[in-house]
Amino acid sequence: MKKRILFVAAHRPDRSPSQRFRFEQYIGYLEENGFSCHQSFIIKEHYEKRFYNPGNFSHKAYIFLRSFAKRLWEVVRYYNYDIIFVQREAFMTGTTVFEHLYKATNAKLVYDFDDSIWIHDVSDANKDLGWLKNPDKTGKIIALADLIFAGNEYLAEYARKFNKNVVIIPTTIDTNEYKNLHLNTNPSICIGWSGSMTTIKHFEYAVPFLLEIKRKYGDRVSFKVIGDSSYRNESLGITGIAWTKENEIKELSTFDIGIMPLPHDEWAKGKCGLKGIQYMALEIPTIMSPVGVNTEIINDGANGFLAETTEDWITKLSLLIDSVDLRHQIGREGRKTVIKNYSVESQKTNYLKYFNELIKKVT
Repeated sequence: MKKRILFVAAHRPDRSPSQRFRFEQYIGYLEENGFSCHQSFIIKEHYEKRFYNPGNFSHKAYIFLRSFAKRLWEVVRYYNYDIIFVQREAFMTGTTVFEHLYKATNAKLVYDFDDSIWIHDVSDANKDLGWLKNPDKTGKIIALADLIFAGNEYLAEYARKFNKNVVIIPTTIDTNEYKNLHLNTNPSICIGWSGSMTTIKHFEYAVPFLLEIKRKYGDRVSFKVIGDSSYRNESLGITGIAWTKENEIKELSTFDIGIMPLPHDEWAKGKCGLKGIQYMALEIPTIMSPVGVNTEIINDGANGFLAETTEDWITKLSLLIDSVDLRHQIGREGRKTVIKNYSVESQKTNYLKYFNELIKKVT
């Protein structure tokens, strides 16, 4: 008889990067190896526009109530699973009631997180609802869990304060799917950034050095932002493009250089380098801020570049702009790094091993 896993997360399949790159892409492999996998999500597609835009308080209240009711309605299902896997949180407010309900079943509770979510960080669209969050929630869930998957050592260090059963599982890319389509047909060299409406603020750290690059190279360079269709920067000629799963690889394949600028703060230290490893998987030469796990992913000058100051960014972007051979060399080495350390192939047996060991473990 197959072992059963319930994956609990906020978003529908193929919607959230955190879910896609941390568990969804492993489901097929798990099912081929003795597991029956089911997903439970609460943010439906038609909720998203209202939920992630300012205002709409009556609609957001409705979404909260419907989502809470859905989670409660599922209680009877909790007893049918061998593992309940919670990605980040079961519910979007400060409550841990559902995690406690999961713990009360016969299932083993696995908790997965890939950001410094114990820090009180609320999107601009929902700042007025920030009081519903509880920064202590993450530690409480970690303490309940039978096993914790942390995305990097910084997150693991935090988790070990509450629970000794912590393993590091990096965010990964399916390198069989991620293959560059080489779709930049323009003569200019495209410098690109990919993210979301909630992380577009990180792109703003790039604007000063990109303006300098624009002044230096003129029409030899162009700039692209994926993930926030409302973003505009006339000086750089940028009109943001909405992210879609269907067009993700096509849009990324128009980049000649990928950038991942970050601030030096506690939230950024917990990030798992997803943008960077997406670029690298597609052999796009990548420049990242030397923050958190980025310094582990990038061997500066070998498989990518690290840049901290404006001068660093200008220098390293210029090296790549001026040499197509260097772009190709760095791109190839970047993909090799992802295949070795940050690919589904490199981590899938760990998922299987940890899940099987957990089920066999006697409490």
